[in-house]
Amino acid sequence: MRLPALEDLPDVSGRSVLVRADLNVPLVPSERGSLVVADDFRIRAALPTLQWLAERGARVTVCSHLGRPGGRPDGRHAMEPVRRHLRNLCGTAGFEVELLENLRFDPGEEGNDPSFVDRLMQGQELYVNDAFGAAHRAHGSIVGPPQRVPSAAGRLLSREVEVISSLFDRPAAPLVAVVGGAKVSDKLALLESLLARVDTLVVGGGMCFPFLAAQGQAIGDSPVEADQIHRCRELLRSGRDVVLPVDVVALAEEGTLGPDGRSAIATYGRDIPRGWRGLDIGERSGERFAELIEQAATVFWNGPMGAFEDPRFARGTRFVAEAVASSSAFTVVGGGDTVAAVEGFGLGDRIDHLSTGGGAALELIERGDLPGLAALRQQPGRLTAGLRRS
Repeated sequence: MRLPALEDLPDVSGRSVLVRADLNVPLVPSERGSLVVADDFRIRAALPTLQWLAERGARVTVCSHLGRPGGRPDGRHAMEPVRRHLRNLCGTAGFEVELLENLRFDPGEEGNDPSFVDRLMQGQELYVNDAFGAAHRAHGSIVGPPQRVPSAAGRLLSREVEVISSLFDRPAAPLVAVVGGAKVSDKLALLESLLARVDTLVVGGGMCFPFLAAQGQAIGDSPVEADQIHRCRELLRSGRDVVLPVDVVALAEEGTLGPDGRSAIATYGRDIPRGWRGLDIGERSGERFAELIEQAATVFWNGPMGAFEDPRFARGTRFVAEAVASSSAFTVVGGGDTVAAVEGFGLGDRIDHLSTGGGAALELIERGDLPGLAALRQQPGRLTAGLRRS
């Protein structure tokens, strides 16, 4: 997929450039009570594009969403903590940028209101989309600007599309996809798409329970969408290689999650009794998943294997993370929770590609395109004429 690159833009020197980044990062209270950035992975990922523009004399304005404020101002989702963090990182690198307030404070962003886009682009001469994590949304700041000014993909967006596309267009075999997370309904179309492309599909996390139920296994009070069991049964009958957990770590019904949670925990190799809910894959499952990853030439992982935020249910996710990090395969990890887990285990620098966009990566795999990418490719002729073609 050919996207206009930064080098395709007209000379940026002295020009105002709006950069749509994905700075939707977690915030936590500091010791002083103010909010601070808890994980700056996405902010750091935006720096190469910002620096490229700044070093060539552009006047750079950055915009992003943060959380889901519902189309109105909300102090809990204000950009100031991100602004401070971004300013420090840019200052260390020797350049400055401006960061606008949360785009989603205005309902015109998610509603793709033309008047909102007009206001956003006022005074801007060029546009760069570097927000891969939001490129699957047909929102105003994503699809509107390319209709108005010459536009290009930033370094991050270009790299994400290149890696995710090549992962399934021409992967080294065998290709193993490991998919986890909470709800199978969110990823059924993806699973169907993956099954047509991968050699082995490994399913863990909360997603495994409707599959286990489809096999006739009792899953106790584990989270399951009953209406998805039939579709999972059909996928299992497809003849493709679907690997499920063979043991599950479960929590008693009265138990609570969290580091201070105190309750009964047990591992079940087959049927989980009523009153118990599975919250992680067991040790035998982790070893089996790790073995499959070790044998792979290409690995794609999206979604944790359990409620890894609670140390009692982090072992399965760690098993997979360490296997992916140790693998000689080309490895790609996508999704906010999955990347957070890998980074939390100190393994991020041992993964070939950490994707900033879980949902965007999944939709690109499933559909082959995203609204934000199409908008860049479909700029009006009067705009694309201003781009320097490589």
